[in-house]
Amino acid sequence: MNSNDQKLVLVFGATGLQGGAVANEALKQGFKVRILVRDKNAPKSQALIQKGAEAVVGDFDNPSSLESAMKDVDAVFSVPISGMDTVETDRERKQVLAVIQSAVKSGVKQFVHTSVAATSRYTEFPKWGTGYWFEKYWTDKWDGEEAVRSAGFPSWTILKPAVIMENFIDKVELMYPDFKQGEIKTVTFADTLIDYISVKDLAVFVCAAFENPEKFNRQSIELAAESISYNEITEIISEVTEKELNVSTRTIEESEKEGVHPLIISSQEWDNVVGYNVDIDSLKTYDIKLTSFKEFAEENKDQFKID
Repeated sequence: MNSNDQKLVLVFGATGLQGGAVANEALKQGFKVRILVRDKNAPKSQALIQKGAEAVVGDFDNPSSLESAMKDVDAVFSVPISGMDTVETDRERKQVLAVIQSAVKSGVKQFVHTSVAATSRYTEFPKWGTGYWFEKYWTDKWDGEEAVRSAGFPSWTILKPAVIMENFIDKVELMYPDFKQGEIKTVTFADTLIDYISVKDLAVFVCAAFENPEKFNRQSIELAAESISYNEITEIISEVTEKELNVSTRTIEESEKEGVHPLIISSQEWDNVVGYNVDIDSLKTYDIKLTSFKEFAEENKDQFKID
């Protein structure tokens, strides 16, 4: 008897990267999964419905649709879906607060939220307070975490991934426009170590929290499987795809001239100056097998878009 099948979990962002991974993993582990979608007929919604997910139509701007989606739910996975709010609409904070309020009102017992590593020390970043970094990104993430912590849920967990490995597949055009031509152009130095986690590992952590709320209660857990440089990354991807991929370090001025978005430039510089610095060893206590970048690359070798 699988006790998971007694538990109904509501997954937000199920047609996106993190929510999609969580919905798939929860279904695989036998949970009853409900997803909030805008369109039941969208291909990603349909794929999850066919695997057994129950789809409810709604959106963050409609509180009554959120409350309908929360009916009889045991646990919620919350992921802000606005990403880099470049026009500062305050959308992410509003989304998170709307979900929390609906969950509290609906008596949800467990709330699992995803944020990002390094939020707890943003005020210590060099040049913090000058507007040099995209400060709203960090303060919004932190405010979302604080709202979860103070909401009064019987059980809450905040998972804080560093860089998602799947960015090299799902967000590659945005982050590395020359990837297809076999080049990563970046202000990040080729030997700077960056912390990475696979979205599948994040999903396994979420489901471990669903399964064992007591163990994960009141925990804010930074997630990374490996610290690895662009030199190593390009070598691994070249090896598994048998196509040449090189890294080319740019100055800030060169990147600006090439028309790279200022926020992307500053995030690349942030890797050199600050970095996530996740305590990867501390994750051993959870006894969850983490995916190395090499394993991720081998598993996804046909998905890397290099000509």
